[in-house]
Amino acid sequence: MRYLFILNPAAGRTDCTERLRLQAEGALRRAGIPQADRDIRRTEYRGHARVLAEAAARAGGPVRIFAAGGDGTFREALEGAQGCPEAAVGCIPAGSGNDFLRTFGSRENFLDLDAQLAGQTVSIDLLETSLGLSASVCAAGLDAQVAAGAAAFRHHPFFHGEAAYLLSALRQVCGPLGRQARLTVDGEVLEEKILMCAACNTRDYGGGFRAAPLAEPGDGLLDLVVVRRMSRLTLLRLLNLYKQGRHFAGGQVAPEVARYILYRRARQVTVELTDGRGPITATADGECAAVDRLAVRVLPGAGRVVLPAGVRAAAPAQA
Repeated sequence: MRYLFILNPAAGRTDCTERLRLQAEGALRRAGIPQADRDIRRTEYRGHARVLAEAAARAGGPVRIFAAGGDGTFREALEGAQGCPEAAVGCIPAGSGNDFLRTFGSRENFLDLDAQLAGQTVSIDLLETSLGLSASVCAAGLDAQVAAGAAAFRHHPFFHGEAAYLLSALRQVCGPLGRQARLTVDGEVLEEKILMCAACNTRDYGGGFRAAPLAEPGDGLLDLVVVRRMSRLTLLRLLNLYKQGRHFAGGQVAPEVARYILYRRARQVTVELTDGRGPITATADGECAAVDRLAVRVLPGAGRVVLPAGVRAAAPAQA
């Protein structure tokens, strides 16, 4: 078994790659991994994690690739390892969001590099989207605008991590709200005035907003959560429920917010704007872009990931 650690110096507020390098070397040494089977690399440009992961995955033989950065770094490594059955990718949280791991455990679980090296390999679904591969959530609308806006606070001394997403959310609420869209969900056509919509493979996005508390990344389905247009006052009341996943109760949308939220489980979703106002902001695991049409479909069992020892492969539902 070979082991590759990919360290992204641009993730998070400060460059922590030297500290992570020392921690990785220590964990590899304690695990008795021969020097010839270890490699630790720093990314040098956007997309470099994909290049490094692909080279390691296609070199032949079993390999575990640990991506230290944010959800975008993890996504790049998954893309690079895609199609190589002996390669598996682990997530080491060193970025601002790191939403993928919240479905399985805590940040502390995934920062334990000894547990990472002793971890298990499991298969999960992935999402094929208009923005590329996604392991977590592909979203469009206000939520995607928040994700794009949060990047501006990445290096702020006070507003970073979850605080950056919350501050960005407050800023976006003050702008224009709502778009007219046509959603096609496994062939069902819906005309909706949407505030935001999220196609979820895992439960959290946007720095810890629990959009889909029932999502399971191994069930072959995505959880589509659509928030309809509403007043700003109502939105401010709903945001806290949405963040905590309390817009669901008893396995369904909570009755008090049912008029505002549409929920479907599906294999394929498309979102097309019909109001003639130009593109909408979309995001997939840290990748943001303006699109006129967003398409998402599930790739069942397409991803092989490493989960640290002691972490459950399928966490219990929270709503």
